[in-house]
Amino acid sequence: MDSIKIVYTGGEAEIIEKKSRFIATVKPVESEEEALEFVAAIKKKYWNATHNCFAYVAGERQQLQRCSDDGEPQGTAGRPMLDVLLGEGVHNAAVVVTRYFGGTLLGTGGLVRAYSKAVQEGLKNSCILEKTKGVLLKIKTDYNGIGKLQYLLGQRGLQITASDFTDVVQIETLVPTDALEELKEAVTEGTNGKAEFLGETNVRFAFLDGEPLLF
Repeated sequence: MDSIKIVYTGGEAEIIEKKSRFIATVKPVESEEEALEFVAAIKKKYWNATHNCFAYVAGERQQLQRCSDDGEPQGTAGRPMLDVLLGEGVHNAAVVVTRYFGGTLLGTGGLVRAYSKAVQEGLKNSCILEKTKGVLLKIKTDYNGIGKLQYLLGQRGLQITASDFTDVVQIETLVPTDALEELKEAVTEGTNGKAEFLGETNVRFAFLDGEPLLF
């Protein structure tokens, strides 16, 4: 897959439904072992809770999927939580929803809605990034060519992530894999062959507040 949504930093959220507290804790995970360690840590933290239900997905294609109702009626907690993660298209993430029973039964529909809403709120309070498969491309040009390069990159929504101005100009930009060849052809044509491609490094990248992150 050329791009996936990941949880970069986790978050927490709490909702109240008929006096029951639902606390969602979201965390990025790379493996089942990490996910289970996270679940165990939350269960230890909220040891006196009525339930600690969980769901997690991992893998490039979300191939690892697990969930648990932790004593709630079957299908009312873990699966709805997992469905939210899958519905949001999130990869490599785990969530635990801790419930403190408030004395009023919610019914199966109420439980599904409460656990789903808790996860949604937890994701809203997390930092979710689009991680893209691409190339760190280095280009050299003369001062006459830099304006054309800036125009071509801006036209494609790409940004210069590093630059070096000496007797020539060297820049770096992050390009999605499927856009690389078209960009190189446009740069070659736009600079009449004067721009030189110095290197290509395969990366996974994302942007956080406009700043590039490499994975």
